[in-house]
Order: sequence, then structure tokens, then C-alpha cells
Amino acid sequence: MLSRKGLIPEDYLLTRLAEGVLQPKFKAKAGKARFVAKNGTCNVAHTNIREQGRFLQDVFTTLVDLKWLHTIVIFTMSFLCSWLLFGMVWWLVAFAHGDLDQRGDDFVPCVTDIHSFSSAFLFSIEVQVTIGFGGRMITEECVSAIVILIVQNIVGLVINAIMLGCIFMKTAQAHRRAETLIFSKHAVISVRNNKLCFMVRIGDLRKSMIISATVRMQVVRRSTTQEGELVPLDQIDIHIDNPVGTNGVFLVSPLIISHVMDRASPLYELSASDLQLDDLEVVVVLEGVVETTGITTQARTSYVSEEILWGQRFVPTVSEEDGMYAVDYSKFGNTVKVPTPCCSAKALDEAGGLARLKLSEGVTLRPSVRRRRGSTMIRRSRMESQNLARAPEGLEVTTLEAPE
Repeated sequence: MLSRKGLIPEDYLLTRLAEGVLQPKFKAKAGKARFVAKNGTCNVAHTNIREQGRFLQDVFTTLVDLKWLHTIVIFTMSFLCSWLLFGMVWWLVAFAHGDLDQRGDDFVPCVTDIHSFSSAFLFSIEVQVTIGFGGRMITEECVSAIVILIVQNIVGLVINAIMLGCIFMKTAQAHRRAETLIFSKHAVISVRNNKLCFMVRIGDLRKSMIISATVRMQVVRRSTTQEGELVPLDQIDIHIDNPVGTNGVFLVSPLIISHVMDRASPLYELSASDLQLDDLEVVVVLEGVVETTGITTQARTSYVSEEILWGQRFVPTVSEEDGMYAVDYSKFGNTVKVPTPCCSAKALDEAGGLARLKLSEGVTLRPSVRRRRGSTMIRRSRMESQNLARAPEGLEVTTLEAPE
């Protein structure tokens, strides 16, 4: 794998190549199954399917979905079986016409130089793949031989179209492009623009862009309806905060996809303590059109509760160097801790917002380097007032000013 050789940092996962990468840093809860794996595969097993014949009605898609070993075996056997079948037909035509017997020079066979089944099999291969060695050829003696020649050509063209099209689609499948679409290993929850936000980072390793790229998020959790019905996999859409008003992104550099945890969010009542207890899974789907091929591709990943970091944010990866922007992918999944309330977004709204909470609890989310001088003057004035209060009557107290 590329990550084992050090070519790709271990701070993020490839959507497809991550199947063989060891990631022992985090583990899912015991007994909790993921709906979507980190590499994008859906962890769903289809069982007790009685109508198996529906797969045969769409043979082409079934062949494309098969494994490479099965596809190669079917590819080889389809040609071999057709060659053997028409080889047997040509041998029967020659046997019925008497071409296998030794006749005089004035005898005209249906197919020249067919003396056994081996020669009939070789002639079948020449007809279907149009090799044309020139030793064997059909004559005007038998009408049935002409009909068989036409049928074999049509059957050969159909087999070539299906099998070669299947091989082409398997090599040019859309998920191959998704191998270079990457997601951050962890998601983060922190304050952004005075709002509690859920954020993930996405990126594209190739220079060829993804046209009309869109990002969707869904929360997958176990829920119960008002009537008492248990929904084991309830999929709830998450609105993404995008300035243009849609989910479309311009994926020319790594982007941080943000979701504001407001009243309409399914994460509105989620707090830092509830995050470790809730069976939560957030699925992120990136879709777009490949610029070079025009094929629609899709990359997926998910984040469970153990993979969501509360009170952290992503570090910048883009810097300006020599008049152009450079992306440092070694920092793609790096995060730093930032001051973040541990309560839910609902509790923040009930407390009057983040600004009211900071005033009531004395919490500041901004560095106070410039306020050191002011705080020093306040402490100095308090000390002077205390000294004046403690001094006896008639005694003058002199205060010394500290140098600036």
C-alpha cells in the first residue's frame, strides 16, 4: 500500500485503497456495526433473495459486478464454447456431405481441407475471429454451410461486443477515480463563526478536477417513531453550510465541509458527554463528474462516535509560495484543540447564545495577549485601594509605579 511506503500520510484514508491499511488507533463499539466502512463499502449483506432470475435479466450489469477472476473465466469459456460448438457443426456438415472420405479430384466439398474434428475446430476459429490462414475455405456446394457461416459471424460479433464491453467497463469503472478522493480520518466539532459546527475535510489528489462536485451528509442512527415503530437504520439528511446556497463545491484544493448544529440539525441536542454514549454514525458522500472521462463517480466514508473529536479543528494546509498556492497533504488530517463549550447547541441557545455564555461563565474563546497591560493596571489599582484602607490615620501611603 502507498501509506506503508510513506508516500501518503497516515492522517487520512483513501476511499478505495484503505482495505489493506492497518488502522489500530480507534475501534468501533463492541456489537456496533458500521453502515458504511471507512473505505466507502456498504456493510450490508443481502440474504434470502428468492427471485434470483432477476439478475439474469440484466446479464451485462451482472458480468460487470462480478469479480475479475470470474469475469476472466467467463470471458475465456464463452469463446471456447462457441468455437467448440461451431466446430462440431462444421464437422457434421462435412460428415453429412461426405467431405471426410477420400474422393477424386472432381469432388467439390462444402469446406476444403476438413479431414477431422481438429481441422473443423480450426476452421471454426478462423471464421469467428477472421484470421483467414487461407488453407480452408467455404465453397458454393452447400447452402447450409453458407447459413452456418452467417450465423457464426453474428454470434461471434455479439460475444465480442458483450465481453469486450464488460472488460472495458470493469477497467473504467467510476470508483477507480474515487481512489484519489480522500477524507479526513476524523471529524471535528468546534465553534466556527460563533456557532457550534460539525466539520470534515475532503480533498482530491489528482490535478484533473471533479466537475459539479456535490457533498451530502446523513446521520444513521437507531430511532423510534411516535407510534413505537423501531427504525434500525434511520437516515436523516444534514444541511451543509455553503455560501453559494447549494452543496456544490469547487474541489481544487482541500476543503472543510461544515454543518451548523442549529435547530434543524439532528445533532442539535448532542453534547460532548452524549457523543461517547450515542450510537451515532455520520455518512459523507462526495459525487461528481470526472473531467477526463465524463463518468459520474462517487466516494463515501463514515464517522462513528469514536472518530468525532470534540473541541478540535483542522490546521491549514494551503500556503502561498512564489506566487502560487501550495497544498501540504502531510497536514491533511492534523487537528488542534480549541476552546469549545461541552454542552449541546440546544443548551447554548437556551443560555442565550455563545456570547451570553462567555459573559456568564467568564469563558473567552480568543487569546488575551493584548489585554495583559490592562489587567496589570486593574490589579495595581486594587492593591493601592487595599493599602489605603489598611493604612492608619495620619499616615501617608506612597505607591510605586512599575515601569512600562
